[in-house]
Amino acid sequence: MKKTRAVGGRPTADLLRRREQLRVAKRAQRERDREARLALCQVKLRPATAEKLRRAIAIPGFEDTLARFLDESLVDVQAYPNLQLLCWNRAERFIPSSDAFALYERNWRFVDEKALEPEERQLIERLTRAYGGGVLNV
Repeated sequence: MKKTRAVGGRPTADLLRRREQLRVAKRAQRERDREARLALCQVKLRPATAEKLRRAIAIPGFEDTLARFLDESLVDVQAYPNLQLLCWNRAERFIPSSDAFALYERNWRFVDEKALEPEERQLIERLTRAYGGGVLNV
């Protein structure tokens, strides 16, 4: 490694060598993240909300709380066969829970009630309580 003298006489590594080290370090970090099944998610938020999120991430159990919130707010279309049929013209995998409820309610005539799996039946009951006031208008 070629050494040069920076201002103040402190030796520094060659600039190209430093870039290579940084590239290798980033690659290694991405590999560790892949093995840990972690993904980068960049979000633009207002400063106050971003600061709250940064603080909340440090709280033990926050990721579980966030996962529960997302499970209540979004529905994985691929996890529910009847809903997947109702979403034949949508490309999204996740849809808002309110949209899922509206789809079930508006298209109930296409839902095969006998073939409903227990998980999907529980989803419909949860959505009905949350968005229909306990009533599914079919």
